[in-house]
Parts: sequence; structure tokens; C-alpha cells
Amino acid sequence: MTTLHTDTPPSLVFATNNAHKLSEIRAIFAGKLQILSLADIDCHDDIPETADTLEGNALIKARWVKEKYGYDCFADDTGLEVTALDGRPGVHTARYAYPDRHDPEANTQKLLSELKDKADRTAQFRTAIALILDGEEHVFEGVVRGQIATEKRGTEGFGYDPVFIPEDTGRTFAELGTEVKNKISHRARAVAHLVEFLQSK
Repeated sequence: MTTLHTDTPPSLVFATNNAHKLSEIRAIFAGKLQILSLADIDCHDDIPETADTLEGNALIKARWVKEKYGYDCFADDTGLEVTALDGRPGVHTARYAYPDRHDPEANTQKLLSELKDKADRTAQFRTAIALILDGEEHVFEGVVRGQIATEKRGTEGFGYDPVFIPEDTGRTFAELGTEVKNKISHRARAVAHLVEFLQSK
């Protein structure tokens, strides 16, 4: 399905409906790989994410696309793991406030509320990417450590970006901006491992 040795950028399906993630990934892969969305392959399924690990959820999504649509693809799942909350929200990061829907603002407010009286605000963002290519499955991980701010700061990005301060920056992802985030984020680090692997094929 995917060739990685032509003069034009090869294509690969990214199993997501998240426009923000798709934009980030396309920016990271610009000029190296043409990223197709689920809509591009006419997949409008609500793919279940029922695993209890990030890796498991990523594999579920990648396998779904491969088995039902026949495309080699990759999928990701990302979790915010907060030390004082015993690793929560973790696999429930996207639906932290409401289990039946995504509400980024409510998620962020719930997180800030739960940490209101906590001295330890350390946390990490972790992304797991599952790739299915040429009949084989591979998993790559990216982690960025940091702190949770006491209030929202910055206007760029999405999700928890206004409250996550990656280490050694002093600013939230939303303050750093998309270009910087795409170089240092958990997703960027996981994608770097993915790119390294694809280039070795």
C-alpha cells in the first residue's frame, strides 16, 4: 500500500478525526510524507478506544483501518499523566470531564480544580503511535515532562496546551506556539521515532 522510495512523497493514512492532530502531524511530516486522513479514505466510523493503555488504543485504531479499509496506517493515543493524581487522566485525557464526549475547556477546568491544593504539579504528556506497515505492527513512544500551571496561559494550541509547561521552557505550549510545540512535544518525539523507522525501510 505504501512505498517509501519514490521521488514524490509517499502516502500513509493517519487514523484520526482530530483536525488539530492532523494539522500537527502534517506540519511535522511536510515534504517527507503525504498524510491522508480518515475522511480522505472515506472512513467516518466512530472507532472505539476501549483499551486501558495508550498503546492498546493506538493499536485498536490502526487495526480497524487496516482490517476494514485495507490501508497501511498509523494511529496515536496521547495521555496527560499527572503525578499528584496517580497518573490521571491518562487514557481518559480526551474525555476527562465527560466520559461520553470531548470538552477541552471542561477537561482543563477539572484538572485545575483537582490540583488546586496540590504542591506537586509535575506531569508528563505521553504519545504512543501504532504503525501497521507491510503486514507488521510497530509501536513508538514520545514523552515530554513538565508542570501544570495554576491557570490558563497563552492562546495557541488545543486541549491542555494552555496549562502544560514543558520542562526548561517556563511557558505553556499555548504560549510557545505551534511551531515550537511541533519541535519539542510528546507527539513530535514519537513521530521522530516513526520517521526514523520509515526512513530505514
